[in-house]
Amino acid sequence: MLKKRIKAGDSQAMYNQGCGHSDGIHGCPQDYGKALELWHRAGELGYSTAHTAIGNAYYYGRGVEVDKKKANHYYELAAIGGGVIARFTLGVYEYKAGNMDRALKHWMIAARSGYDDSLKQIKRLCTNGHVTDEDYTEALQSYQEYLGEIKSRQRDEAAAARGELYRYY
Repeated sequence: MLKKRIKAGDSQAMYNQGCGHSDGIHGCPQDYGKALELWHRAGELGYSTAHTAIGNAYYYGRGVEVDKKKANHYYELAAIGGGVIARFTLGVYEYKAGNMDRALKHWMIAARSGYDDSLKQIKRLCTNGHVTDEDYTEALQSYQEYLGEIKSRQRDEAAAARGELYRYY
C-alpha cells in the first residue's frame, strides 16, 4: 500500500518509507542513500518534516559526510515550511552561537505552534537574564492560546486513555 501511495506522489508516504530505510525497519533494508532519496522527493513536494530528516542526516553524518552548513540549510527549509522541530533546532544553533535575540525569535515561533521545549528554553533565557519577563509572558500566552485552540473533549479522553506520555498540555 505504501508503494502505491509513493507512486501516486504522497509525500508523507515517501517520508515514512525513507524512515524505514534509514532505521532498517518495517521490512526495509537499512539504506541511507534510499532514505535520503525519498526524503528529498518528499521535501520537494513540501513535506517539511522530510527536510528536518535530511538536516539530521547531515548533522549526524548518516549516509553523508557531516556538514553542519548543509544541516542548517535543510533545517531552515523545514522551518520555512512550518516544521516546528526544525524551528526549535535553529533556536538551539543561535543560542550556542550566543545570538540570544535570534534564538528567542525561533523559540517564540515554535512556542506559538505548541512546542513546549521552546517554552522551556525561553523560560531558561529569562531565568538567566537573557530575555525579559515580558518576553517569557508573551511566549507563555502564545503557547496557552495554542493549547486552547486545539483543546477538545475527544482529545482529552484519548490522552487520558493512553496515559501520561500522550498528554498534550
